[in-house]
Amino acid sequence: MKGMPQASARPFFAWAVHGYTALGAVAAFGMTAAVFQGRYQAAFLLMVAATAIDGTDGVLARWARVKELTPAFDGARLDDIVDYLTFVFVPALLLYRAGTLPPEWAGLVVSAMLLSSAYGFAATDAKTEDHFFTGFPSYWNIVALYLYAARLPAIVNASILLVLGALVFVRIGYVYPTRTPVLRGLTIALCAVWGAMVLLMIVMLPEVPGVLVAASLFFPVYYVVLSLVLNARRVRP
Repeated sequence: MKGMPQASARPFFAWAVHGYTALGAVAAFGMTAAVFQGRYQAAFLLMVAATAIDGTDGVLARWARVKELTPAFDGARLDDIVDYLTFVFVPALLLYRAGTLPPEWAGLVVSAMLLSSAYGFAATDAKTEDHFFTGFPSYWNIVALYLYAARLPAIVNASILLVLGALVFVRIGYVYPTRTPVLRGLTIALCAVWGAMVLLMIVMLPEVPGVLVAASLFFPVYYVVLSLVLNARRVRP
């Protein structure tokens, strides 16, 4: 394969990719420490770093042929463990600690996030062969940023989180941005623009202009609409 390392170096590269994936767990620890220190901006920046790792480790794993070269090590399981920490557990902790939820309901809402996503990650159809996520794909890190930046009423935040938690169980196919083939180039390009806007939002925390928050929603709206359209085509007889 073009670009593959020399045969003698291939096992090293395969293990290096696993190590790269595992760095997400280190980022999760840093996020947790930042949350307990009230450094929410730092926590969100580390979430971006963890998301960047998650968005690139799969490409690297296929390039390094990790399944072939490290058959006794399950990189997909490692990825799921790291993703649960960075996409679910730490965002839930941040929302709980940052006072964005009604105090009397915070524990219940966070439990709904954690338990629904536990099901979502463990479901056998969580990722489909045609490269879709099934059910709301636990993008709690993104949701946490928007709720924290928008400063909505706590009861509204709780309602949004509970609805999204319920959507984990609704078997709609959501676009896998780097792998769903339909409009993949456009999706990645728009995601890059949106990512720059998200970084700007984080840099401007805790006072993010409402116009920036609203404008950045272009990509989540695009993502949801594209997912619903493609899901309708998939389930059509």
